[in-house]
Amino acid sequence: MGDFPITAIRSVEFGVPDLARAEAFYKETWGLRVCARYGEVVYLRATGSDHHVLALHPHSSAEVLSVSFRVKSEECLGRIAEAVGQAGGRLIAPTLSNPEPDGGVVLKIATPEGFILRFHHGDAIYHDWKEQASMPLRISHVNLNCNNIEATSRFFQDVLGFALTDRSRAMAFLRCNSDHHAVVLADSGVDGLNHIAFMMPEWESVMRGSGRIIDAGFPIGWGVGRHGPGNNIFAYFIDPFGFVIEFTAEVLQVDDGYVSHGPEYWVWPRGRTDHWGIAPPKTENVKKAQLAIRFASPISKDAAQG
Repeated sequence: MGDFPITAIRSVEFGVPDLARAEAFYKETWGLRVCARYGEVVYLRATGSDHHVLALHPHSSAEVLSVSFRVKSEECLGRIAEAVGQAGGRLIAPTLSNPEPDGGVVLKIATPEGFILRFHHGDAIYHDWKEQASMPLRISHVNLNCNNIEATSRFFQDVLGFALTDRSRAMAFLRCNSDHHAVVLADSGVDGLNHIAFMMPEWESVMRGSGRIIDAGFPIGWGVGRHGPGNNIFAYFIDPFGFVIEFTAEVLQVDDGYVSHGPEYWVWPRGRTDHWGIAPPKTENVKKAQLAIRFASPISKDAAQG
């Protein structure tokens, strides 16, 4: 297995214009649990070991405030901080003690595109965690829209130490552990969020969880199906604020012996959008939502509160 400085994707921060509504959706419908509050920020955990997978901030509009990763050592934080500036990114906050409930130390940067990333070491984890059927286990991956996918891919590989697992016509799949991908880059012509995927325990949890979301009045936007790169099962939804969120399971596990494939390999027959051939075309609402969410400016008033 490659020696990755980043060991896992951990959590995301959303800025939302209606905090109470967001908390209710992600707790009562999506299946997370409130684990802490810090000022006006609400922290929600899944059933896995991460302290939280989602932090909700009051915000003037729906934006991503950050995506968080865990690193293997505090020394890795120093190396990332030094490399970011040399690669055209920006150091937002140096490695400092984290005052938030998850603790540890944290480094905060912006990539050249303006993606706000946080890197944690020594953060709190749960040792008594237990999978629960139809409930999210952890964050699986983040899919980021890119105006220049090749430049963004080089940054994630050269500066942050990710490895390219596969490359389709429209997407680059990057890993930092045995999961086929923790970051996916989409060649979208804009920079921003495409979607966030939550790992479910197994395929039936995706099905039962999707049924719960449908019962709450949120239709499936794409799926259920099985992706090509990563071989994972998927079901996409749009939350009340326009964030595209995914239930996924059975992500392919890979090691250094995995043979990477290029765009010529990942080609579907006409009309097919997944391995099984049963997923209907992605809805227009999902297509629009996948291009609509941006990262907050690191110098905006709202972002400064996060």
